[in-house]
Amino acid sequence: MFQKILIANRGEIACRVIRTAHRMGIRTVAVYSAADRDALHVAMADEAVCIGPPPSAQSYLAIDNIVRACRETGAEAVHPGYGFLSENPALVERLEEAGVAFIGPSRRSIAAMGDKIASKNLARDSGVNTIPGFSGVIRDGEHAVHVAREIGYPVMLKASAGGGGKGMRVARNDDECREGFARAAGEARTSFGDDRLLIERYVEQPRHIEIQVLGDRHGNIIHLGERECSLQRRHQKVIEEAPSPALDASVRQAMGAQAVALARAVDYLSAGTVEFIVDADRRFYFLEMNTRLQVEHPVTEFVTGLDLVELMIRVAAGERLPLAQQDVKISGWAMEARVYAEDPFRNFLPSVGRLVRYLAPPESPHVRVDAGVYEGGEVSIYYDPMIAKLITCGETREQARSRLRDALNEFYIRGVSHNISFLGALVEHPRFVAGDISTTLIAEQYPDGFHACDAVHDDPPLLISVAATIHRRYRERAAKISGQLPGYEPQVETDWVVMVGGEKHHVSVTPAPVGHDVTYLGVTRRVVSDWQFGNPIFRGKVDGREICMQVERLNLGYRLLHWGVVAHVTVLSSRAAELLARMPEKRPPDMSKFLLSPMPGLLVRIAVNPGDEVKAGQELAIVEAMKMENRLCAERDGKVKEILAAMGETLSLDQPILAFE
Repeated sequence: MFQKILIANRGEIACRVIRTAHRMGIRTVAVYSAADRDALHVAMADEAVCIGPPPSAQSYLAIDNIVRACRETGAEAVHPGYGFLSENPALVERLEEAGVAFIGPSRRSIAAMGDKIASKNLARDSGVNTIPGFSGVIRDGEHAVHVAREIGYPVMLKASAGGGGKGMRVARNDDECREGFARAAGEARTSFGDDRLLIERYVEQPRHIEIQVLGDRHGNIIHLGERECSLQRRHQKVIEEAPSPALDASVRQAMGAQAVALARAVDYLSAGTVEFIVDADRRFYFLEMNTRLQVEHPVTEFVTGLDLVELMIRVAAGERLPLAQQDVKISGWAMEARVYAEDPFRNFLPSVGRLVRYLAPPESPHVRVDAGVYEGGEVSIYYDPMIAKLITCGETREQARSRLRDALNEFYIRGVSHNISFLGALVEHPRFVAGDISTTLIAEQYPDGFHACDAVHDDPPLLISVAATIHRRYRERAAKISGQLPGYEPQVETDWVVMVGGEKHHVSVTPAPVGHDVTYLGVTRRVVSDWQFGNPIFRGKVDGREICMQVERLNLGYRLLHWGVVAHVTVLSSRAAELLARMPEKRPPDMSKFLLSPMPGLLVRIAVNPGDEVKAGQELAIVEAMKMENRLCAERDGKVKEILAAMGETLSLDQPILAFE
């Protein structure tokens, strides 16, 4: 067994590999860029080596720097995690030359499967179902249109190299195909250094289901069942689960057999994933093979009881797999939600900055948090905006789902925008509850983006009761302050007006032998909690039912988050509510004549000049953030007055880029 391994990655996956390595008694080496000097994975490792400046091309993607770090520290093996160099055969070759083991598949497997064009041809030759399409290299936009017409719209354009939803576009006509080619090629070039694209038929209402495979150096290859990864936004997975609610035993067996056949065709070693697209009739087609550990691997670990990172390390050290196919048992259900630094209420634009508060749900046999951050740490503009992965399990799908829902209530993050409210709304969505999901669900249910009104609480009186109880406790505390002027002490009222979204709700709150009784619409609820002032997590019982929600005091009101619903609540006396209705509303400044940067990022293109007439929908600028190009277009016709930012400038949120007349 290795004595020391280097993790050629960052963030939560680096931390996750370090935890398993330490449990196995293996020393670890972290690598970091200048931007990650204070990162969690650096603190967790036994040693750490700086490998370059913040841009990933000069640090985490710099093979020479990785090999040099191995040489300096004496690391015997490298675990690549996912992303970055994890599917780059050049890294494997350089490590072999340096006498360092690669904890992953062989160069041949990576080269064959990492290229979507080559892997599709190999899959077809191996008897694996494939989607109709063009597996050659697309030369330019016009060639893409020609090929798309032959295949038949809609089509999917996607980068031959890489993954993670980058370099992918769906086109339903010639114009979308030309534009999609330019955007996908640009993203692929930026993210992977390879702008080759392929085109294939786009399957409507598809499910995205993948099979986890494992192989060793002794010819043993098995699969560990499937993962349902259909809940996606812009081809990026959001919530995954294992097993899939859509498959029956026969389809599961057939998919597993084809995945193993493909892996065997390239003498696959280590962990890998064969991804399939499944249509409404359960016909499945090969999509791609990821020759690395997947982000969503924890759900497979929960239902199989295996540690995939440990198995990868043992296989790389020459050991045999400890189990055969007949030994693989799937037990229970597991779900994973990806917590990102992004603003769902601003079209999921990435967010960067310091994590002022970070409180993850407590871990248990049923709840796991894989994170690469800590309170006070930074979410950088240079890398993927993932904060953490929240994984839950249960004996049934509903039990795993309800535990995920409740754990999201306990995940408290401040300092950067995050998608926890969106995740909570998805977990409560009727289609997700029923298992009726597809890769298009989010686009169909939220065609105009996600808004606060899209998350509807199924028990509004619960929010009202908790807010009223908290406010009563604040008033009780104020009444106990010593040294108050006699006769003018604050009175603890019984009757209150709870205002939510402009609506008034009249309640009464009275002390009970234990807790408080809240009467609303003629129904009395008993609220019991040992909640302490200032604690952002409210845990307690309402009529004996355990609840957990986030609560913050904001000026005269409160901000509550529960089951994906963010409620801004104000609790007032009847007279104060009457006076508040008469208060003038301060209007925000008019910024309609400016193009504002919707996110922090790099201004890579300005497509207009002062004096230009622009039409609605016309491209104005492109801002790059988190390795994604974001195209900014005119909302209406107008004329450009002035350019206020320069190409190559790093923009802050809402910074003006140009002004209109």
